[in-house]
Amino acid sequence: MQWDFTNEEVVRGEVRYSLVEFRQDLLEEVRSNVMSDNEEFILYHFNVIYELCHWLATGREFDDFVLTIPDSNIFNVITLTTLKEHMDDNIIMLGAILQRMIMDGVEKGGALEDVIDMVAREHEQIINAVDLSG
Repeated sequence: MQWDFTNEEVVRGEVRYSLVEFRQDLLEEVRSNVMSDNEEFILYHFNVIYELCHWLATGREFDDFVLTIPDSNIFNVITLTTLKEHMDDNIIMLGAILQRMIMDGVEKGGALEDVIDMVAREHEQIINAVDLSG
């Protein structure tokens, strides 16, 4: 994706770019790149791509991520590796968004460990609550 701002501006809080906005923008990117009108197919791709970005943005290893995805005609080690190569900017931006969320909590007086747990819960609520199918 392309933005009119940098990940550094998001981290510093100079630009507000929410997790919800990021997910909506990523979905639009997936829609424009997946050659299908099948919304279920598009959402499946989006969910795997988003989870890949989140996995790597939170410091986990790519090889461990690959083990979580069943080998299929759609996603296998080769396609996931290729996909990862094209997601660097998205991974960095998602990391900046999560970092800003953590910094907001700490700046409000929260203990770092508590804030990290709170952001993890908020992340889960967002990915479970926001309907992207429309």
